[in-house]
Amino acid sequence: MKYVDEFRDAGLVKSTLDELRGTVTRPWVIMEICGGQTHAIMRYGLDQLLPPEIELVHGPGCPVCVTPLELIDKALAIATRPDVIITSYGDMLRVPGSEQDLFSVKAAGADVRVVYSPLDAIKIAQKNPHKQVVFFAIGFETTAPANAMSVLQAQSLGLDNYSVLVSHVCVPPAMHAILSSPANRVQGFLAAGHVCAVMGYWEYPPIAEEYQVPIMVTGFEPVDILKGILMTAQQLEAGKAEAGNAYPRAVTFEGNRPAQAVINRVLESCDRKWRGIGLIPQSGWCLRPEFIEFNAEHRFQVEGIQSEESPLCISGLILQGLKKPDECPAFGRECTPERPLGATMVSNEGACAAYYRYRREYA
Repeated sequence: MKYVDEFRDAGLVKSTLDELRGTVTRPWVIMEICGGQTHAIMRYGLDQLLPPEIELVHGPGCPVCVTPLELIDKALAIATRPDVIITSYGDMLRVPGSEQDLFSVKAAGADVRVVYSPLDAIKIAQKNPHKQVVFFAIGFETTAPANAMSVLQAQSLGLDNYSVLVSHVCVPPAMHAILSSPANRVQGFLAAGHVCAVMGYWEYPPIAEEYQVPIMVTGFEPVDILKGILMTAQQLEAGKAEAGNAYPRAVTFEGNRPAQAVINRVLESCDRKWRGIGLIPQSGWCLRPEFIEFNAEHRFQVEGIQSEESPLCISGLILQGLKKPDECPAFGRECTPERPLGATMVSNEGACAAYYRYRREYA
């Protein structure tokens, strides 16, 4: 299969690993931002094949994982209304709120439906004109164009029973937050290829220069990931700190300009809380004021809900690359995929779920 099998080729993996072993001369800490990359690394055992000088730590690039607790609680408050159909991606249903999750309220009778696209939610709104249909719009830059487009579509169709509960976050501000922390360990980044397919990587060179940290746009197959690690290590060993592209078949420097235009038309920058991490200024997107009629927080008056994180969950430290999942005292005990304390255990892209699924333990 073109663009898949050739990037899982064992010969290419071996030759890239050999080149990497001949490159590194000292320890380096590299963060893969994306949870999809974390799962690929664990699935293929890439972390165990790397030379011992390379340590991978796991970043905050799991959209379900960083959706703030209070947004889950707002979704729950909306979902329990008898006039509401709330729609969401499947992995959001079991993310724990303060007291329950969307799956629990669905089991109790709430109309909670799994969709694969916000346009599915639009269709549900068209078929149920006497119900309020809410789409839980989470994600990084990757999902923002489709979510924004659904608002434009609802406006075009004159749907007054459709709204979005927006929880969008952006990668560059999170990188700033990690790199500016006194506890930071990250010396190089593998940037998320799908985010950069939308946004390009024109935002990254100033970050690389400011913090003197190389940033390499990276894909999701074994050869992609190892190529990103190799290119990052080559810069680190040479004392360089530049933004580069190890995923040119999908990513350009400028990105998808039409998609960016849709985002900018519907959404604007705002402060956003990240679950387990806290408030990162100007790290999210919210609906522009001219689309307030599609703002579910405003429509259902849940803006004032505030929530406190569980003290047992260390997902914030994991998402900042300061701890590994199996360093959490609750990992595999109080916290399992069946009974998760935090979103990093329940999400398909969560680091804790990857460690649990692939039984990865570190000495």
